[in-house]
Amino acid sequence: MLIQFPPGEKSSNLYDDTSLRMSGNDDSMGMWQMVSFIEEWFVIKVEAYEAGVENCDRVEDIAAFIERKHALKA
Repeated sequence: MLIQFPPGEKSSNLYDDTSLRMSGNDDSMGMWQMVSFIEEWFVIKVEAYEAGVENCDRVEDIAAFIERKHALKA
């Protein structure tokens, strides 16, 4: 799956603490693509209620969420 950035945005502008919500990068299609990518790449199931701001707003939130999901599988 190809990771896409909004027009004019560069991956070098994305930091661990960048808020995707505040930067306007969290529309419903973008969220669906991100969740699909996470499920496929990390072999985890993301429930609808887990795809909120607390788990998916910043890169560091996403990483922590994936780590928690993997810990539950072990």
